[in-house]
Amino acid sequence: FVNEVTTMRRHMDASHRNEYLTWAKAEKFVSMLPKDTKRRKLDAAADSQARLDAHLREPQPKEQIIPYSDAIFREAAIEWLIETDQPIDALNHKSFKYMIDVAARATNGVKLPSRSKTRRAIIDLFKRNLTNLRRRLLVS
Repeated sequence: FVNEVTTMRRHMDASHRNEYLTWAKAEKFVSMLPKDTKRRKLDAAADSQARLDAHLREPQPKEQIIPYSDAIFREAAIEWLIETDQPIDALNHKSFKYMIDVAARATNGVKLPSRSKTRRAIIDLFKRNLTNLRRRLLVS
């Protein structure tokens, strides 16, 4: 009878290693011999070493601003007409020209409002116009 399990494992490793490994392989048993255990721990430590992969990210490409040219603007305007199903006369409308003039003054591009903010602005404009119309009609 052996008092210490580790003593028995050291004895097996020193005196009966080949027989033990043959038995362990046949029984699909993981070897518990001290050298094998130490090797597995070292392999696991090497595999679990901290890696930078999770922290590395591809840099986000900055939006490339294309210098203005009449040809590029014409192409963009035609694409806008087609994709939004606008009439050709929309390019000649005074509010479209005003919008382009305002956007042309921007130095760092133009930030377009979200759908919900645009909706809210349209409703507010409608209410303001309705209020102004009521004031005009009450004056008469």
